[in-house]
Amino acid sequence: MSDWRPSASFGTLRLRARLLAQTRAFFHARDVWEVETPLLSQAATPDPHIHSFAVPASTGVDTRYLHTSPEFPMKRLLAAGSGSIYQICKVFREAETGRRHNPEFTLLEWYRIGFDLRALMKEVDALVRELLRQQVGECLVLTDTQYFSYQEALRCFAGLDPLNMDVAALQGCARHHGLDVPALGDERDAWLDLLMSHVVEPALPRHCPVFIYDYPASQAALAQICGDVAERFELYFNGMELANGFHELADAVEQRRRFEAQNRRRMQTGQPVMPLDTHFLAALEQGLPDCSGVALGFDRLLMLVAGKPDIPAVLSFGHERA
Repeated sequence: MSDWRPSASFGTLRLRARLLAQTRAFFHARDVWEVETPLLSQAATPDPHIHSFAVPASTGVDTRYLHTSPEFPMKRLLAAGSGSIYQICKVFREAETGRRHNPEFTLLEWYRIGFDLRALMKEVDALVRELLRQQVGECLVLTDTQYFSYQEALRCFAGLDPLNMDVAALQGCARHHGLDVPALGDERDAWLDLLMSHVVEPALPRHCPVFIYDYPASQAALAQICGDVAERFELYFNGMELANGFHELADAVEQRRRFEAQNRRRMQTGQPVMPLDTHFLAALEQGLPDCSGVALGFDRLLMLVAGKPDIPAVLSFGHERA
């Protein structure tokens, strides 16, 4: 018999509604306005670690893709002169199902004109603290926010220097920590990601927001590079990643180069090449204002506030009931 009932309780769904209202009030008070952008696009992210849902057309129109983030069209608005903006929307990522993942999830994304990473981290911290204070059950006591550079975090919690170790040394570190070493080949960043997710994240301080910043330049994604590090941060709470932020790259030539490198990596791993967002690249050519942006997983934050063990418990209908 089909279980047609909601995955989440009505109490949790009411809490979701309250947090959404608080989030909108937070940005309204800061004169950051809400926008909407298309869910379907002619282009898709070429990131080899993110898989887009393709939507074949039956009318002769090219295939469209459900967006994995509203980033590219939001940056087109920024380039057109919108000023600081935010969006709360559903995004879609194939092959992401689990306790902390659902193929369809809610993302809060915003961009602040003239903000550097430190200013944006402070704003993220303010919003997360405001929402976490609504925690269900026992009163949540939040301790002071902590900040670690990527290098400091791996040194402190995994006992390694990520900037000065080769793949063989990273493999040895993984074995030292009792990990069943997978076949990741010679991709150095893949080994660093493994150690970050399985060794560092579980060991991070509890009961406070933790920001990790200054990632290796090879993990810049859409961030600017300063010296040998990417101007990027991630936010964690109780060992769970909540947000990913960048001092946004504004160089169209460099952005195209990174996209093409990602597509080459997709080819090498047997994945389909993704069509590039030429509208986005054209917007960068016209000029993106200096800004920083961040994407925050709203469902994960709601898990923490509601005290729930998995994402289906905070959704009206999880993937299995959709």
